[in-house]
Amino acid sequence: MLLTKAIRALPQTRSRFASATTARLFSETPVSVDVDHGKGQWKTYGGIEDYQPGMFHIKTFNKISPKGLAQFPKTLYDTGTDFDNAHAILLRSHKLQESDVPLTTRAIARCGAGTNNVPVDRMTELGIPVFNTPGANANAVKELILCGMFLGSRRVIDGINHMKKLGEEGVARERVEKDKSMFGGRELTGKTLAVIGLGHIGAATARDATDLGMKTVGYDPGLSVDSALKLPAGIKLHDSIVSAITNADYISINIPYIKGEGGTHGIIGKDVIEHMKSDAVLLNFARGELVDSVAMKEFLDTRGSDARYVSDFPDDELWDHRNAVILPHLGASTEEAEDAAASMAADTIRDFLETGTIKNSVNFPDTSLPDRPDNAVRFTIVNKNEPGKLAHIMEQFANFGLNILQQINTSRNEIAYNVVDVEAKPSDDRKDVLCFKKTQEAITMQEGVLSSRVLFGKAGMGYAKNIEGDYFV
Repeated sequence: MLLTKAIRALPQTRSRFASATTARLFSETPVSVDVDHGKGQWKTYGGIEDYQPGMFHIKTFNKISPKGLAQFPKTLYDTGTDFDNAHAILLRSHKLQESDVPLTTRAIARCGAGTNNVPVDRMTELGIPVFNTPGANANAVKELILCGMFLGSRRVIDGINHMKKLGEEGVARERVEKDKSMFGGRELTGKTLAVIGLGHIGAATARDATDLGMKTVGYDPGLSVDSALKLPAGIKLHDSIVSAITNADYISINIPYIKGEGGTHGIIGKDVIEHMKSDAVLLNFARGELVDSVAMKEFLDTRGSDARYVSDFPDDELWDHRNAVILPHLGASTEEAEDAAASMAADTIRDFLETGTIKNSVNFPDTSLPDRPDNAVRFTIVNKNEPGKLAHIMEQFANFGLNILQQINTSRNEIAYNVVDVEAKPSDDRKDVLCFKKTQEAITMQEGVLSSRVLFGKAGMGYAKNIEGDYFV
């Protein structure tokens, strides 16, 4: 079908990054909120030499863009590589192990789209949201895909290497015109590009290809409204990969790599490759494992002798093939992309730590409440998504006589997440102090609850976990 009609956008939730609410959540108030239980053991937390009450500690792995780190206000945040009791983790390519994640960790954010280097399933079991930065590197990857299209159209690299050889022999000037016929090619204008996966990168690639005079077709069974609105008007959408690529001159793969049954490992296999045109250019700047290299090599050696394979992932089968161009993994390796990814990750972490909002998580549900009312204290609770758990949690608020002003309950697969604002009403015997110690413990120790937070008072405090029946604060 042709995407010729505007698609009506669903209501969009405005991202409420934390800068507007920081002062309200972590500042002096008429009453104090007491959530310091004093039960935690320093041998559990780690060393105390880097502990600073009233600060969030963000542990970083790899070199994180300074522009991204600058998103953390120094009055509330301390960032570094040596925290034993970090409240959140920020990383790029580091292969995160469970031993890297202290019990104090509330969240993990990767500066990039993929999270293959993070044990997401285990973090879900521990009740820790994992965030990524979809779209932050989209322009950088898109530009490399366009570069790959040009490299696949003409033997530019072969020509460069040939000229170096002629230069070494001292005959470059004499041969430059004579030898140019060895490296002929074709133009992009009028050719057809098939885009498999129409997210941030795929949609951007389709738009720019259209601007270059190309025809575009696409396939994405999970096409979102937001991505659909960004597609070029004339793109033709297909109902299968094979249907999309059959008559395509260029094919761009832009889908995530998912292991296991029903995943995307080797999704571009022999059954797909056999439908490619004999001179098609396959562009893989998504993940190397998406393409069956053996099947691709067989195609290039036989029917696809005029075809090309261009990728920025290592390939043991194709690295030295005459019709393959294998680049270093350069997709997001631009200063602009690293700045954008780090800034987005930092904003996401701040929003979660300061307001409880979840956006761009790969294992938790998107969750957002309006700003906490002035007369309220905010609780967040992570629990297993099982029948009856929410009722038991809400019952604890009632048992302690707390009036709920607003709440939201969301779930994603086996995880449920709750944000609850309760009225800040001091007790009769201590009108200057609100004490939630017993309330938080009662909630956290409910069967199926993994962790809870009280977002009020000093930054970094008010976190509790249920660790196999033991209360950790």
